[in-house]
Amino acid sequence: MAISSPKTPQQYIEHHLHSLQVGEGFWTFNIDSLFFSIVLGVAFLLIFYCVARKATSGVPGKLQCAVEMVFDFVDKTVKDMFSGQNKVIGPLALTVFIWILLMNTMDLIPVDFLPYVTQQMGIPYLRVVPTADVNITMSMSLGVFLLIIIYTFKYKGIKGFIKDYTLHPFNHWAFAPINFVLEMVSLLAKPISLGLRLFGNMYAGELIFILIAALLPWWSQWFLSLPWAIFHILIIVLQAFIFMVLTIVYLSMASATEEH
Repeated sequence: MAISSPKTPQQYIEHHLHSLQVGEGFWTFNIDSLFFSIVLGVAFLLIFYCVARKATSGVPGKLQCAVEMVFDFVDKTVKDMFSGQNKVIGPLALTVFIWILLMNTMDLIPVDFLPYVTQQMGIPYLRVVPTADVNITMSMSLGVFLLIIIYTFKYKGIKGFIKDYTLHPFNHWAFAPINFVLEMVSLLAKPISLGLRLFGNMYAGELIFILIAALLPWWSQWFLSLPWAIFHILIIVLQAFIFMVLTIVYLSMASATEEH
């Protein structure tokens, strides 16, 4: 339900797409995105920690069953896609999947609920979906990009790193400059596409909820918002899964030592 106010639909949409910010220029921080991403990350750690401490080999509870199902799903996905042996990939994939899933799920909260509560507390703006903020998604993709570089050096060394970006796709030193340009474009495209794909899908989903609330009377909004929310559940899960899978694939490619 939209907040009753004299604002036009355009002003309403602009208000809901404005983040709570501090700082200026490059050093502007979206406080709401940082707050919700950190809170959800801590919630993920606490839930899994508590389940791990109270885990039983007997009849498990519902929460333990859910955690075990997610754990087995991620574990199977990692084993199918990552050919090497690394103790970090499994926990990393689980963290990426659950953390992004929780952040995406915030999009199912009615668009006016939390902003209305914070307005009563004197906070003028609030966006509750961290993954609808390009700064958050690109920060996560930048982390994956750094891991790609680190894993390439770790498994292939400096010589292997140079060969990877100068002898592919044309396996001759005469084509090294061309190969380097092509491989750099491919390398930089990975984090950019990874971050923008997640941002674009979640921003579009958030915008549709806002448009429904801004343009329709409160008593008729559920005709569109409910079907879209049900469909959006698929997008929420799928985007978390895609980000996790691409992270595994990129790190698997970085750690592969076979000669092509």
